[in-house]
Amino acid sequence: MSDQVWKALDEVIADVVAPQAQPVDEQGAFPSEAVEALAEAGVLGATVPTAAGGMGFGLADAARIVDLLSQSCGSTAMVTMMHFAAVPVLAAHGPREIVDSIAAGRHLSTLAFSEAGSRSHFWAPVSTAAPAEDDRIVLDARKSWVTSAGHADSYVWSSRPLAADGPMTLWFVPAATTGVRVAGPFDGLGLRGNGSRPVHATQATIPRSAMLGADGTGLDLAMQLTLPWFLVLNAAFSVGLAEATVREAVSHLTTARLEHLDQTLADQPTVRRDIGLMRLHTDTARAMLSDTVTAVEAGRDEAGLRVLEVKAVAAETAIAVTDLAMKACGGAAFRKDLGIERRFRDARAARVMAPTTDQLTDFVARLSCGMPMLAGA
Repeated sequence: MSDQVWKALDEVIADVVAPQAQPVDEQGAFPSEAVEALAEAGVLGATVPTAAGGMGFGLADAARIVDLLSQSCGSTAMVTMMHFAAVPVLAAHGPREIVDSIAAGRHLSTLAFSEAGSRSHFWAPVSTAAPAEDDRIVLDARKSWVTSAGHADSYVWSSRPLAADGPMTLWFVPAATTGVRVAGPFDGLGLRGNGSRPVHATQATIPRSAMLGADGTGLDLAMQLTLPWFLVLNAAFSVGLAEATVREAVSHLTTARLEHLDQTLADQPTVRRDIGLMRLHTDTARAMLSDTVTAVEAGRDEAGLRVLEVKAVAAETAIAVTDLAMKACGGAAFRKDLGIERRFRDARAARVMAPTTDQLTDFVARLSCGMPMLAGA
């Protein structure tokens, strides 16, 4: 079955994802056809654990999927990545019928952590959850930058706890919940089709049974189940962008010619230096991604540190590689048909996506100094 999924993924990328990448970017359109094709191919349900009725694809397989998608369309890769990041906590604590629907490819989920009030400090929600009649819960929130907003079937949602100690509680919130609405458009520099829009909840009522885990344990659940997948898959997204950029740049630089010298651009030493640096940066980030996945799956002592490091390293790598490609390819890279300027724009997103590169760098430093990762913890 897994071989069929990989074959189907290759076909979806070739037939749907790649051809639509440029129109998705130009129009700022959600890649609905690509997402539907991925669902039908079994890709969106592949990471549900076998114990929960899924195929049990692990972190390494998920990273490979996001990497391959990102090489063709950053927006489609980001939508898939956020869905994969939501699946572990839903598989462990979500409604069984929803998990079954995800496994069957009939349900797209995403994370709704970042908020207007606490911005990239996702670990400190200011949104609230309050008890109501009939064992119901009322949510009020101003969520920001929710990938797939208006297209996902559900959100893994954070709020302040109901009553327990702890920084936050997690909820399963169907997108169709009354009082939950998409509160604005997205017209971004890059990842223009990922539908990253604000979502507000105004007296939105959900059952108390929608709580994921226990009250007040949301940060622990996020750190254990969601954040490792989010950070590692975000790194795979950046590595895929860098890989595609190197491929596009080399293709152009080895065919474009200086006719008066009867040489290709790649025959120029300064251009070859840029190619070499792009390849070195990309391979270094890919090696770190591979080691991080191995560390997580083997339960190595430094796995937590690697998870924090890999997103920062890969994000900055994609920025460096796309910048080099723009320089090496010159005016041709500014044209949309080459695909480099789209990846140049898409690559900038990971740096500012919470936890940002600056935040991750501080987390790594704090842990290296024997301090708690989060101030005040």
